[in-house]
Amino acid sequence: MTQISRSVSPPVPARLPGPGRASRVLRAVAIASCFPYLALKVAWIAGSRIGIPSGSSLLDEDKRALLIGVNAVTVLMDAAVIVLALVLTRTRGHRVPAPLLVFPMWVATGLLTPIMAGFPLQLTVGLFTGPEEKSTSNGDPFLDDWVYGIVYGGFIVQGLTLGILFVRYARERWGHVWQGRMGDLPRDTCGRAARTASVAGALLALVPITVHLMWAAGSTTGLPQQRIDERTGSFAALESLSAATATIAAAGLLLLVFAPRAATFARLPVKVPLAAAWAGSGAVGCWGAWMSFAGLIPQDDPAKQPPALMTLTYAVSMIAGFLLAHGVASFLKRRTP
Repeated sequence: MTQISRSVSPPVPARLPGPGRASRVLRAVAIASCFPYLALKVAWIAGSRIGIPSGSSLLDEDKRALLIGVNAVTVLMDAAVIVLALVLTRTRGHRVPAPLLVFPMWVATGLLTPIMAGFPLQLTVGLFTGPEEKSTSNGDPFLDDWVYGIVYGGFIVQGLTLGILFVRYARERWGHVWQGRMGDLPRDTCGRAARTASVAGALLALVPITVHLMWAAGSTTGLPQQRIDERTGSFAALESLSAATATIAAAGLLLLVFAPRAATFARLPVKVPLAAAWAGSGAVGCWGAWMSFAGLIPQDDPAKQPPALMTLTYAVSMIAGFLLAHGVASFLKRRTP
């Protein structure tokens, strides 16, 4: 079977054409979808109570400084979406060093993809089980219902528009990377160190896969009391989605780094496992990191305190995701001269 030689990346012309109309529209939609979330966060930092009902823990004055800090971090994260949308659609965007663009896009993909899949899944489950109420441990609502629709709806629009823009950008700059089928890949798609990291990441991913499946099946082991009391059908669905995401990430990367010659995989386009490994590793690693960060926030209510198993699960998810990402990066580097 003929192996694909390392493709030569097309040179970047001295003068690149500006973005087309479709790109400009997508950019405008991506940027506009950030403003409702940013407006809410800035308003909360300034002391506004818009969207926050009486009795919510967000009104706790003792945690005011902490909440301002967390909100400031999330403002910067969402503002990064605007920066990415501009870079992906500006003429000089093709001259940005790859790591400065690829890493933030991997993080954005990892954080937004589970929301894009999870929020519609929650709504679908809610059609059969009834809407669930987001409340604090004392039964008071956490946020007004309309806030969730605006925030998660905005995230979905951001994910769709930013994803399309990135695919269009990457096709022009690195389209050679995902050409061909699995059967055409060389035996050594990445070095020994990357293969070792990939296998280690896949093995570590078994931990969150197992725990999320346990929680999806109804186990309460490792869950804080508040989460146990608030479990619904959508909770089980989201836990199943988390387990599936980690499984897809590990399977996609192992296909890339070992390039099996079985007929089942030979005709599979390279872009399929690459997309699975890219998005899956981002979701596992970045959400593991975010939940680990959230677990460090001190809780006055013991019912909210994450047990050791939950803390361990998200920490292992973070490590597994970054190991899987290392394998993806090594594969891409080998395919790029």
